[in-house]
This record gives sequence, structure tokens and C-alpha cells, in this order.
Amino acid sequence: MNEQLDMVKHMRRLSGILLHPTSLPGDYGIGDLGPEAYHFVDFLKNAGQHIWQTLPLGPTGDNNSPYQCYSSFAGQPLLISPELLKEDGLLTDSDLNDKPVFPEEKTDYNLVKEYKETLFQKAYDRFQSLSEDHSLVTEFETFCDETWWLPDYAMFMAIKKEKGGVHWIEWDKKYRKPTKSQKTVIARELQDGIRYEMFLQWLFFRQWMALKNYANEQGILLIGDIPIFVAGDSADVWAEPRLFQLDKDGFPTVVAGVPPDYFSATGQLWGNPLYDWKYHKKTDFEWWMKRIEAQLTISDIVRIDHFRGLESYWEIPADAETALEGKWVDGPKDAFFERIEEVFGTDLPIIAEDLGIITDEVRALRDRFELPGMKILQFAFEDYDSVYLPYNQPYNCICYTGTHDNDTSTGWYEHASEQARDKVRRYMNTDASQVSWDFIRTCFGSPAKIAIVPVQDLLCQGSEYRMNVPGVAEGNWAYRVKKGLLTEDIARRLYDITKLYGR
Repeated sequence: MNEQLDMVKHMRRLSGILLHPTSLPGDYGIGDLGPEAYHFVDFLKNAGQHIWQTLPLGPTGDNNSPYQCYSSFAGQPLLISPELLKEDGLLTDSDLNDKPVFPEEKTDYNLVKEYKETLFQKAYDRFQSLSEDHSLVTEFETFCDETWWLPDYAMFMAIKKEKGGVHWIEWDKKYRKPTKSQKTVIARELQDGIRYEMFLQWLFFRQWMALKNYANEQGILLIGDIPIFVAGDSADVWAEPRLFQLDKDGFPTVVAGVPPDYFSATGQLWGNPLYDWKYHKKTDFEWWMKRIEAQLTISDIVRIDHFRGLESYWEIPADAETALEGKWVDGPKDAFFERIEEVFGTDLPIIAEDLGIITDEVRALRDRFELPGMKILQFAFEDYDSVYLPYNQPYNCICYTGTHDNDTSTGWYEHASEQARDKVRRYMNTDASQVSWDFIRTCFGSPAKIAIVPVQDLLCQGSEYRMNVPGVAEGNWAYRVKKGLLTEDIARRLYDITKLYGR
């Protein structure tokens, strides 16, 4: 593990692939932490890569976005591998025989949720029949004892299921704002549902940490992702309302978003509650330090999404119809990162997502703490002398062909202006017949200390394969890699480019 982190600290040039685990191939409707995840690690190693970057790994809400989760600390149960549950003796072959016909290149979340919930309940019932001294039971009890956020999260999810999944703000007061004594009553009332939620979290972290350890052993670092804001319908807001700007009934008074930018002419109205930063400062940012510690346990490097919101953020009235009605408000700035250095040391394994409207103050905050920012090649060819062009990139940055919010490189090129397309062809000295590989080669050849490529670009996939379209509510986060597409030939081709450019 320390040997892996030394690769970053000693500024070795590295490269890797962006792939969310839900996008892995597999037989159960959604990518998971089972055999295909281990095969992907092997693919990365054979391709000469040292990084696997994911999106946030939390339990998603109704829109399936990993940036709108029911908890900042919990894991996504849908990533639990049925095959690994069978290896543990919690499922049988017959349990796995009767499964729906799932699409190969998309996740049908409703179908997956229904199917996996049935499997998980079977696994839980079998687990409940184990003796108290069984090794799995002992491991589970230890996990519960050592995981501080688990009781509130499990209670929150158990109540949510009892209430038919509605937002916690719609619960009656006993459940919406329970006193300590009322929580004791609820814990008895929903004992089995709470234990079930704890069981799912134990399974997730058991499988994830085994996968992470395997990746590290193969020389692969994990880059995790922290959404700067949390979902309003989350255990975080329900259990710790003091952390947020809410009224006495729990409704947000102001919400998060961004003004008009590259992705949207009217800005983006995210709707997340905003932090009460004065309260956070009084507590020495305790909740945030716990959040970063938790992320650094499950990953080696952390990307902070919407980093600029820590310098200043777009505050929108809760009743606004669009993000245009917002204004800039100061964030915690230096005090936040000074506290991180006090707790975790000065070699911060943090990436600053510094895209969008970036001011001199945001850049100064990033550079003051020597955090690498992000450079997106797709942004480099519309302007004459873009800061995203490789010759303008500093060493201390991460170069991406694109991110989960961008089109694929093939799709971007197909829809770009002819002026931009011409500049790509001349800059990359190519006929653009396989333009995504031209982007990969240019990205890997950049000065950036880390180069990252979304898996779609390895596969030369078009716009219909993108992961997310910002500002569009439906149809996102469903992309999957069809089994067999990540071939030895692709690994060899990527390996050759990686070695050519000293990564």
C-alpha cells in the first residue's frame, strides 16, 4: 500500500481508466464487485495502468445518480456480488438460476433492484440462521461495533422502506425528528429492518475492501470521488440537521447549483441543501474530517467534486425555479484545508475538480495547497490558446480526454464545429479515423502527472454510450461495458502508448 502511494508522492507519471463499477459487465443486470471487477484489475495491469478511477460509491436514490446518495458514508448495495455471496455460502446455485433477461449494455435499475432485493433477502435469512460463533457472524458484529455512522444510516433506511420510500421530510414527527428516547423505541420497532440494512453495508464493505486490496497488490491505485454536497433525502441531513441551512421543519432555505456554463445555458439547479459553514468551523470541520477519512479508507486518492464550492459557492433560494436566481457566497476557504493538513498531513492525496467558472481566488486556493486540478482535452480545441491544450498544462494536474459528464471523444468530435475538428486533426497530426485513440495518445503524452481516460474512449464508442448528460434528469448512469469488449489487443495497444510516453 505505501509503495503504491509513493508513486504519487514521488511524482511518477501515471495513467489509468475511469470506469464506475456499475458499468462493469456481468450476468446480474449491473456491474458489481465480483469476478468481472477482478478481471478489470487484471486488464489494467496488463495494459500498463496504475489507476482505476470510479464515481462515488454510495447508495443512490430514485434518479440513480452517484452524486445524489442516501448517505455520504454508506456503500451501494446494488454493487454486492451474488457470486461472492454464493462463495460465502449465503446463496446457492438454485438461488441464482432463475434470473431475468437483463440488457447487456444498459442497467435497468428497476429490474435490478427488484431482483437483487430478493437475493439479498435470501442471503440475510440464511445469515440469520448461522450460529452466534460462526466466523461470518463474528465479522459482522465487529463491523457494526466499529462503524460509527451505521446506526443512524440503518435506521434511516429502515424507516424509509417502512414509509414506502418517500422523502424523510414527509414522515410524521416521531420519525422525522426523533428524540433520543424515540430512537430507542424505533430501534425496537424496526429491529429486523435495521439489522438487514447493517447486513447489506457489511457485505458491501467486505467485498469492496477485498477488491481494493487485490488492486493495490497488482499495483493499481483507486481514485474515489467525494460529491461536495449531499442529497437532501439522506441520512446525513436527517441525522445531523445542524450541519445544513434548514428551517425548523427541516426544509432547506437555500440550495446548491451552478450558474450558466459549458453544460447549461440556465445553469444547473441541483437542489442539495447547503452547509452551515459557521457551525462546521466551530466543530473544527469534524464531520468533514470523518468523511474524508472514510473515503481514504476505501480509496487511495480522493477527487473532490465541485472543488470551487469550497472557495465560494452558488447559493440559490429554495423556491427558485432556475439557477439563474442564485448568487456567490464565500465558502470555508483556507481554514478547511488547513484543518485537513492538521489531521492527515501535508501530502494530501486529493484532486481538485476545478472545472466550470473558475476565478483567480479558486486557482490560488488550489495552488496554495498544491492540489492538482483537472484538464479536459475536449475543452482544448474551441479556443485559440486554451489552458486545456497540452502545451499549457502544468505538471501538477490530471489530464482527461473527458469525464463522466462529457460526451465520449468520438461523440464529441462528431458534434464539434468544423473549426474545432480541423484543429484536432492538425494538432494531433491525424485523419481522425480513430479519433478517440488520437485523444488517448495526446492525453498520455501531455505534461500532466496523471492521465485518465474513460473506458468508452478505449472502445471508440459514440454519444449513445455516454454516462451522463448534465441537466437531463432521465436515462443517465446506465452505461455498461459489454462482456468481451476489453480485449488483449486493446490492452496491448494501451500498454504501448503508456510506455511510449513514460507512464
